[in-house]
Amino acid sequence: MPIDEARTFVPVRIAVLTVSDSRTLAEDTSGEILAQRIVDAGHELGDRRLVRDDVDEIRSVLGEWIDDGEMDAVVTTGGTGLTGRDVTPEAALPLFDKVIEGFSVMFHMVSFDSVGMSTLQSRACAGVAKGTFIFCLPGSNGAVKDGWDKVISLQLDARHRPCNLVELMPRLLEK
Repeated sequence: MPIDEARTFVPVRIAVLTVSDSRTLAEDTSGEILAQRIVDAGHELGDRRLVRDDVDEIRSVLGEWIDDGEMDAVVTTGGTGLTGRDVTPEAALPLFDKVIEGFSVMFHMVSFDSVGMSTLQSRACAGVAKGTFIFCLPGSNGAVKDGWDKVISLQLDARHRPCNLVELMPRLLEK
């Protein structure tokens, strides 16, 4: 999937949400990796927060970002596993107007190259909520790197061919 250098790069405003009961923002390496990669790619880091593995807390922050219309995209890290405390998909999925089913497929394909069958333990997902793209990644540094570097960054680059999510942004709220 080539980047067409003849096309103009369009910065996107992206928020990062880390979901964790065991980390503080200062210890949040996966969130830091995402934030740095977003900025390094030329996008704007719109906000960065950390919340506990709690459906209401996750939904509250996601809801704030999608309701204000200021964020083009949100990337979450953490809470996509299979344990009882992993509730990010439960928090995010009801907010989606549309699920981006291909994201999960693509994430698992690239993740398989890194962790093999262990990718089965992730419930990574994505969707669109009120015109905002939301991507939910696992909390490991490796998963964040795979998700951003090999999937999300390409689709949030207006130069990606043959198509990308940025060119859809003006039409997401069409009726």
